[in-house]
Amino acid sequence: MRPRETLTDQEMDRLLDVKIACPDIARACDLARCFHDLLGKRRGEFLLEWIRQAEQDGPAPVRSFAGFLRQDFAAVTAGLTLEWSSGKVEGNVNRIKTVRRAMYGRVSFRLLRIRVLTRA
Repeated sequence: MRPRETLTDQEMDRLLDVKIACPDIARACDLARCFHDLLGKRRGEFLLEWIRQAEQDGPAPVRSFAGFLRQDFAAVTAGLTLEWSSGKVEGNVNRIKTVRRAMYGRVSFRLLRIRVLTRA
């Protein structure tokens, strides 16, 4: 999934051989690159077209993924278009859960609170 311009000639040849040998892999690779482009360039307006292509002629796992995207289409489109993100909040939630798991059954809530607040 690296950008094509970063692949060596040998890697490009190998990728072409794999794509020729298995059309499903070729289509999955093309759809994955297109989806990566949607993510990287925040092109949420093209998501519905990508879902249609994936559901129409993608391999089964890609069709399944496209179906899940369709279920929460508005939220996925917002995530691909808007610049706001809950990434920082989710990162802190994950950090707190990790600390809590590490301390499970050993300490009081007071000590857990202190550890969470002192870790930056």
